[in-house]
Amino acid sequence: MLLLPEALTLVEARDTLRLLTVSLEREAEPQLIVDGGQLRRFDSSALAVLLECRRLAEAWGKRFELRSMPTKLIELAQLYGMDEVLGLAPDKVAATV
Repeated sequence: MLLLPEALTLVEARDTLRLLTVSLEREAEPQLIVDGGQLRRFDSSALAVLLECRRLAEAWGKRFELRSMPTKLIELAQLYGMDEVLGLAPDKVAATV
């Protein structure tokens, strides 16, 4: 399981993606789970990072799942029409406030 940091804005996006990519390469499980339970401060860059993680997981033949994503991030994904692509449909993810 990969854990998102507390902040994931444009400032942190590149470094966060680099760390997640390295972790993904080392992950032996057939399913990549990304946990957003610690995520408190974010912008649309967080969605871009999650999309790239999804793309990488699929390229390596892994299933992709998001868990404990903040409600505001789910709403942002819905606003951009990315909620289903990321698996953030309300019935598929346990959100945090």
